[in-house]
Amino acid sequence: MVLPGIFKPRKSSQSSSKKATKSREHLPNPPSRRSLSKSPTKSLKESESRSQPRKLSSRSNSRHTFNADTHPLNLPPEERERRRSAMSVPTDPPPPAMEVEQDDDASSASSSPPNRVSASYSDANGSINDNDTDMEGPTSPVPPPHRFKPSTSPPAKPALDPEECKAMGNKYFKNQDYVKAIAEYTKALSVEPQSATYLSNRAAAFMSANRFEEALADSKQAQELDPQNAKILYRLARIYVNLGRPSEAVDVLDQIATFQTVTAGERAAATTMQTHVKQAEDALQRGTTGSMVLHALDQAERALGPGVDKPRKWQLMRGEAYLKMGNVNSLGDAQGVAMSLLRKNSKDPEALVLRGRALYAQGENDKALQHFREALNCDPDYKDGVKYLRLVQKLERMKEEGNTAFKTNKFRQAVELYGQALEVDPNNKAINSKLHQNRAMALIKLKDYKSAISDCDRAIALDGTYTKARKTRARALGESGNWDEAVREYKAIAEANPSEP
Repeated sequence: MVLPGIFKPRKSSQSSSKKATKSREHLPNPPSRRSLSKSPTKSLKESESRSQPRKLSSRSNSRHTFNADTHPLNLPPEERERRRSAMSVPTDPPPPAMEVEQDDDASSASSSPPNRVSASYSDANGSINDNDTDMEGPTSPVPPPHRFKPSTSPPAKPALDPEECKAMGNKYFKNQDYVKAIAEYTKALSVEPQSATYLSNRAAAFMSANRFEEALADSKQAQELDPQNAKILYRLARIYVNLGRPSEAVDVLDQIATFQTVTAGERAAATTMQTHVKQAEDALQRGTTGSMVLHALDQAERALGPGVDKPRKWQLMRGEAYLKMGNVNSLGDAQGVAMSLLRKNSKDPEALVLRGRALYAQGENDKALQHFREALNCDPDYKDGVKYLRLVQKLERMKEEGNTAFKTNKFRQAVELYGQALEVDPNNKAINSKLHQNRAMALIKLKDYKSAISDCDRAIALDGTYTKARKTRARALGESGNWDEAVREYKAIAEANPSEP
């Protein structure tokens, strides 16, 4: 039994081919490449639709429903036309984005076109690439930052090789070019300042260049670094001898003797100098003549290094010896020694007292007092300064008291005061000769001519150039009645001093 209306009669193939041809004629031309570039949204959708698998729509008698992903070529003309019309209608603008605060760099970066790369960017090491030109087209991605690994290479060698500098210094030393040798050893020490060898070598170069103070500094430092090095200690002992410090040289030799034998020949220079200095000190303490002191000092000074100044202690001993000799020339030499020391140090209290004593011995008490006061300003506790200041002040005060008594015709009191002044410093020849002459004048007033002549003789014995004392003696001889002797004395005075009236 056949149900009517269920099956439709099959149409002929001719009619179906005609309908297909007709539907193809109504299909629009496929979009060109140029049109795709102008409408990126449409092209994007079509490309997506092509990438999706084709889905068959179900047929119904009244309406066909098509999937949105169906390719346009698989749609009937009416559906394609409808979709094209829907796409041509402008869409609503997107809602405004929320405003946020941005830095200038962020806002400028967001406003730049997508195909342009900012010219200021950080490279892999964090540095900024300053390039003011824009780069068109695709760019390679920036490599990620990498960690910096410090170099594990060994430390660089110093610019100077101390051993090479030492070798060059030894070469210059052998050629007696000590200035260049010192320079090379100094270079080596700039790299290794605590090298006892380099310090000792430079000390030897300083010694050969007669720069003993610098040699001493290097040798002492080398000794501290290597106290058991006999070579360094022997060099230090020689430096002490050249500087006139024999006691310290002997101490160093004794230190060497604690670990090795020191011969008598190696001790000879230091012990000989030490002996001569001790002889000079003993002569001063015993109060013997100054010539013995000078001889001992001359022997000690022979061992001094070339160009080395005489030690200050030795110069003071020499000045003391000149004061002991007491003659005019020796007093001048004593002042010369004092001035030499004061040129090096004008505030040297011992040199100031030495010059004050020389001035005092020459009878210039006012200048002597000035020097003693200046010495005490430099060192208030200097005992010799206090001693000689009080001595000269007392002697000057008593002398002035005697002069005052003489001027007031108190001649006997004047004689007593002059006698007391003579007891203050029996060794001061210049002052004592004046005191004897002044007392002789007072004795003449008392008509004690014999005592007056005796005082004049003592004054002349202390100072043979004291003409005033000779004239006072001639006067005493004449007033005592010995005119012949008085006349001879006056003639002798006139012959010795023709320029005086």
